[in-house]
This record gives sequence, C-alpha cells and structure tokens, in this order.
Amino acid sequence: MSRRDLIRMTDEEVSRYLDENKTLTIVSNGPDGHPHPMPMWFTRDDDGPIRMGTYRTSQKIKNIQRDPKVTLLCESGTEYAELRGVVIYGHAEILDDYDLVVDTMLRASGQADGLPEDAGQADAIREAMRGTASKRYVIRIRPERVVSWDHSKLGGTY
Repeated sequence: MSRRDLIRMTDEEVSRYLDENKTLTIVSNGPDGHPHPMPMWFTRDDDGPIRMGTYRTSQKIKNIQRDPKVTLLCESGTEYAELRGVVIYGHAEILDDYDLVVDTMLRASGQADGLPEDAGQADAIREAMRGTASKRYVIRIRPERVVSWDHSKLGGTY
C-alpha cells in the first residue's frame, strides 16, 4: 500500500470533513492565465454539488463565464500530523435564481436548514435579503475528481 493510499479519506470521511468546515478556496482561471484563488463560504447539496453565492460583477463570475474549470480547496492543520484536506476539480455553473441565492446564502452562513417551511417566515427572510441577494449569482460545482489527505492516519510516523 502506498503512502498516498494510507492518507486518502473515504467518501464518508470527505463528506464529514466538508460538513465540518465553512470556508473553502475556489480557484478560477484569471484573464491573464494566472490562478485566481478566493476564500468562500459554501454549502453542499445532498447529492454532491457544492454551492456558493457571490456578486454578479465579481472577478470569479467573469473568470467562470470565460472558462468554467475550477478547483476547490478545503484544508486544515498546523502540524504535519494534523494536515487534512480535500481538493475538488470540476466545472462551475452560474445560476441566476433568486430563491436559490437566498437558500445558498442561508446555508453557507450556517443556517443549515435554509429557508423555513413556514411561508410567512420564508417571505420575511427573502424580503430582508432582497437588497443583497438580487445582486448575486450562485456558483454550483459538481465534483468530477476528488483528492483528499488526512495525515493523522499515519499515526505520527512520517
């Protein structure tokens, strides 16, 4: 078994790790060819896609409109034995859906249930977010390839 195989996370571990985190870095391809990394709050759909909201005029949106290939990085740890992370490769979709923007913003900010089922409460939240949500898109990435590592699996040996 290779060292790489020893530290790879299972699908369940990857899911749990992503669910434990709030921020990842999205890397899009900038206009001059340089990578454009930006930290983003995110949420995950039950069937795998990752969503985040961002302003319609952001550089990320311009980059994705030109080239939808993106890389996502979620990582943690300060000592070698603590290093954990997930890299996700995929193509980004830009979604112009007001309700999805609101839901994404709520979930990414830590309100895990998104919009409440009560129509009156949901409408009140939409109204409160109207000013900012109407200026945003949702970026959705369906993972095409995932690379992961968890150095704690090495048990302190290097």
